[in-house]
Amino acid sequence: MKYNLLGNSGLKVSNLAIGTMNYGKGDPAQPLFSLGVKEAKRNIDLCIDEGINFIDTSDGYAKGTSEEILGEAIKGKREKLIIASKVWNPMGDGPNDLGLSRYHIISACEASLKRLQTDRIDVYLAHKWDGMTPIEEIAEAFDNLVRTGKVRYIGCSNFSGWHLMKALAAADRANRQRFIVQQIHYSLQAREAENELIPIGISEKIGTMVWSPLAGGLLTGKFRRGESGPTGSRHFERKWKNPPIYDEEKLYDIIDVIVEIAEQRQIPPSQVSLAWLLSRPTVATLIVGGRNEEQFKQNIPASDLELTEEELNKLNEVSRPNLLYPYWHQQFMGKERFSEADLGLHKWHSGY
Repeated sequence: MKYNLLGNSGLKVSNLAIGTMNYGKGDPAQPLFSLGVKEAKRNIDLCIDEGINFIDTSDGYAKGTSEEILGEAIKGKREKLIIASKVWNPMGDGPNDLGLSRYHIISACEASLKRLQTDRIDVYLAHKWDGMTPIEEIAEAFDNLVRTGKVRYIGCSNFSGWHLMKALAAADRANRQRFIVQQIHYSLQAREAENELIPIGISEKIGTMVWSPLAGGLLTGKFRRGESGPTGSRHFERKWKNPPIYDEEKLYDIIDVIVEIAEQRQIPPSQVSLAWLLSRPTVATLIVGGRNEEQFKQNIPASDLELTEEELNKLNEVSRPNLLYPYWHQQFMGKERFSEADLGLHKWHSGY
């Protein structure tokens, strides 16, 4: 297992992390939330034995049940794990039971600590952007949690580039704790993060945690052109559109290359998809979920898998998105003055 520093901090995390979005009580109306304490404990024990030290949850997963199950499953193992959780989500019916107000951030953190049965959250993230709350209030509330010892490090998730820069600027102005990490969606199927979020990460030393690195299972090799996909697929049977598929033919072109490389190496295609992400700048860890031990056993070897330059080039070429404005103009006129952060986008596009 490989370990990376998380952003501009001294905290080392495994480059694969355990995802807990599927922890729940098996409610038939919520098939995504299906794993109980017994199953969670078995999977976590396997991952700890393999060297994984990072686990991600949120109060929004099954209305706090994910945190409750996690708290039970890690009894006696708390010090072996770095725990990340998130805040923003509606946890009640009141007008102040969601968002990033100081009121909600602090009360939600205290509730998460009780559910997790721990005295601190190691990495606490704003789960979504809140445009109604002043950014100075958000920065002060997160800073307060760090200074009182309830939280060790802070970050954000699903922010746009200007949201992230605004948050960093507010923290810097008041000499408050800075976000050290962003949790984002990023994969061979969805490379929008390269437009701004990855370059900002390079420029501002913000680490990247990737959620759904296999695009909800699309990049595991189980989906092939002309086939219906596996039974129970949330994309094709339950019409799940997170992440959305804008170009199905391009998706299958990407899958074809993933499978080709996997067959040549005689490894599962999912390992190829994960290894490509681990080669990207600022990426510290990939959040990998699983229903059973076999799924984790299949994906864990990706931690040490290094793709060749030829393989990376094939994957980059088949998955390359079109440059948006102003980036196509910058590449056409001005590339002589690109910084390392600029290259976080432009390095991977032809014509540079």
